[in-house]
Amino acid sequence: MTTKRPVRAHRAPSHSTQAKYTTQHTTTQTTRKKHSAHARPSVQAQAASRTSGGITRRHFIYGAVGVGALATVGGGVALAAAKRNEAPADDIVVLEVPTDNVTTSDSLSLVEDATTLMTCVGDYTLPYGSLVWSNSDDIAVCLTPTEQANPLTQVAILSLATGTSTVVLDKAQGHSEGFDIFDVRASSSGVIWVEADIMDNMWRVYTASLAGGPETPSLENITCVAEGDTIDWETPSLAAVGSWAFWQVLPTAEGNARAEDSLLYRAAFGQDDAQVVYTSHGRMSTPVYAQTDAVVISPRAEAAGVYYQLTCLDAESGEVRDSLVLPLNMKPLEAAYGPTGFSFSFDAWYSYGDGISGIGTYVPANPVFDGNYADQLWFCFDRTPTAAPAWCGSYFMVKSTTAVCGVNLDSGEYFAFDVESGADTYGDYLATSGTHTNVVTFSNVDDTPLEGDPIHKCNVRVWAPIA
Repeated sequence: MTTKRPVRAHRAPSHSTQAKYTTQHTTTQTTRKKHSAHARPSVQAQAASRTSGGITRRHFIYGAVGVGALATVGGGVALAAAKRNEAPADDIVVLEVPTDNVTTSDSLSLVEDATTLMTCVGDYTLPYGSLVWSNSDDIAVCLTPTEQANPLTQVAILSLATGTSTVVLDKAQGHSEGFDIFDVRASSSGVIWVEADIMDNMWRVYTASLAGGPETPSLENITCVAEGDTIDWETPSLAAVGSWAFWQVLPTAEGNARAEDSLLYRAAFGQDDAQVVYTSHGRMSTPVYAQTDAVVISPRAEAAGVYYQLTCLDAESGEVRDSLVLPLNMKPLEAAYGPTGFSFSFDAWYSYGDGISGIGTYVPANPVFDGNYADQLWFCFDRTPTAAPAWCGSYFMVKSTTAVCGVNLDSGEYFAFDVESGADTYGDYLATSGTHTNVVTFSNVDDTPLEGDPIHKCNVRVWAPIA
């Protein structure tokens, strides 16, 4: 049985921000099974910890991805961070982009009918309150509510080709101890999930191999790879890429471990060979992001002051592919990587930074091959960010206030998928991460039309570009 007392996380050597140090500083390190720590606490756990009677279904349904409290277009919390007079270390190159090198959504032309550019190749129904994630051309993984309060949730695999939904985990492994499933990610090779016991402030990370394909999936070799407490370590954020499960571990800002390092771990699905892939001397800024064959994190750069270094790591080797240091004290909400390089978002305005200073999601307009992000033209989708972006064909996919939008930077056009009547306040949500041949969106609909039966469902749609 897994012990509930966490063990201090294993330390790895610090990573330089210079590409020349990549080879010698990114070797993964085998660690003991079941380490304490995490990245970014789940909203469900936070909400539950503030109640004496446990967590409500509504807390859960709107908590996991924060889709219950999205700001209006151009809104959000404006935090004008003061720039301190601290110079970075000599080996730190900070992103500097002139205002004239950044275009915004206002420069685009709207294509009124999105179906002239993208076609819906799948339209499926899940239980109301389901949450959906996809880093695959073939499957999505779903966290679905049950008909009763115990267990609270289940894990299902959705075939993107046929809409077949198969429950592969009907309750938490620690269900008898008071644990519920709180977050999950999957690739075509395996599943990683977090279970939490909100009464004892504990979490555990599990992985399993995924067998049977999209139509008849099942879990094999379920393995607990980490555990910790939510007082000192935030509930981990997750990613699933190829044959690897990743989880990011952060100390809580006010806990006893607040001075400890942040860590990115990985393990092969269904195995207990947990490895430290990357260490940050300070809290990372964004959840770990899954690309098709890589992950993106935002550790602290080794420099005086607080600089966040966007870092793309090869999933198979663990080596740094690319890195980018943001200006002093600029804290990204999300970080991703696509065909043109890094993308990142701010949910605050800054009083400095020239072209990279406002609310929105930023991406280079053209591929960056030499790491020279400063001399590139950039695009900013200047809406309050509520999801990490994705890429599909020639489209940069982003979440707007209520709709999911596709931007074609070559043609200067964009479109917005229609939002079903009765959809919740966040509207349609972007489920896809990484770069794929299709894109998955979902919305939870609770509607009572003037005529006809009430509608109470989660609607999942799969889109593909029209050739």
